[in-house]
Amino acid sequence: MAGKERADLTNQIRRFRFEHNEMTQQALATQVGVTRQTIIALESGRYSPSLILALRIAKTFGVPVEKIFQLVDEP
Repeated sequence: MAGKERADLTNQIRRFRFEHNEMTQQALATQVGVTRQTIIALESGRYSPSLILALRIAKTFGVPVEKIFQLVDEP
């Protein structure tokens, strides 16, 4: 698509899980109300979270959402 830019979302979910007593994917999923498969897809970059889910994840780790998720622009 000419003239359109693509934006990718990266995340630090795995790092924050390990910094929080090596929290499992299942424990995080339960805490934020999704399946473990959703956490797997998020961590691998195959899925972008809704705003509500991103905020729930950030709240779980006690950090601003920008510490977990970063926008990477590609021309």
